[in-house]
Amino acid sequence: MPTYILLTKLTTEGRKTIRERPNRIQEVDREMEAMQVKVISQHAVVGPYDFVNIVEAPDNETILKASVELGARGTVQIMSMPAIPIDDFIKAIKER
Repeated sequence: MPTYILLTKLTTEGRKTIRERPNRIQEVDREMEAMQVKVISQHAVVGPYDFVNIVEAPDNETILKASVELGARGTVQIMSMPAIPIDDFIKAIKER
């Protein structure tokens, strides 16, 4: 299944939600699973983003739909990026 990296920034509203209900993060993970996006790993980070998530999804359309659905709530902004395994990357380069 394709892998994606999600870089997430909390909005002001998102920060309030997390402060009041820290377990909301795990609730959102379960909601993503219902959207066919499996959370492989999740990390809180310091810097321009608040979270880095490694996820799997069937295709780009599924990730786009999940990103729009979560972003429309007004609590997060998400940058979604497909991740290519290094062996696949090397194979693609060699085939040229």
